[in-house]
Order: sequence, then C-alpha cells, then structure tokens
Amino acid sequence: MSESSGARRPVVQPPDDQSSPKAVATWVYILQALSFILGVTSILGVILNYLRLDEARGTWVESHFVWQIRTFWFQLLWGIVGLITSVVLIGFVVWGVVYFWTLYRVVKGWLNLADDRPMYAEI
Repeated sequence: MSESSGARRPVVQPPDDQSSPKAVATWVYILQALSFILGVTSILGVILNYLRLDEARGTWVESHFVWQIRTFWFQLLWGIVGLITSVVLIGFVVWGVVYFWTLYRVVKGWLNLADDRPMYAEI
C-alpha cells in the first residue's frame, strides 16, 4: 500500500547549533540563582561551563559562558576576602556587596540570554 498524496510527512528541521550552548547557559544561570538558597549549586554551574565551553566557542553564547565563569571566580575570591575580614566586621559589608553584585550579574546575564544578546560587544 502506498501513502495517499494528501498525507505529508512533517519536515524535520536540523537543530540550531546554538541551542545546546544556550540551554547550558540557561541551566548555569538557574544553578547560580539557586546558589542564593542552596549555596553550592554555583559550583555545579561552573563545572558545567568548563565542560561545555568548547561547544560555545565562536558563538554569541560564549560571552555568557565567560560571564558566568567570571561571576563564579570573583564571587569566590571576594567571598573568601569577606570571610577573612569578617574578624574585623568589614567582611559582612564585603559579603553584602558580593551578594548584590552576584544577583545583578545573574539577572543581567539571564535577561540578555533570553533576548538572544551576547554579554559583551567583543569576546
């Protein structure tokens, strides 16, 4: 039996090359946001960034990976500085600044990603 001429198979479009890195960047922003509640999820996010960075190279999403990686490392660095200086109470101010700086970077990055915009003019 043959198919009738009126029945057509759906055309399958190949996946967009940037959809996978964009999905990874989305998950990393989710993990970074969850770190405000759970604390350690940003570690999983940066590991995911490093594991999938090669897939994002040369795409506009690469700037998000770089943004996320830098967010993690600067947050860690200043968190440690805050811990060391908390003995003289300055560390609590440092932690407050780091908290809001990280919140800003997660929100700004996620909004740019949702609008399909890179984080930087140049990478």
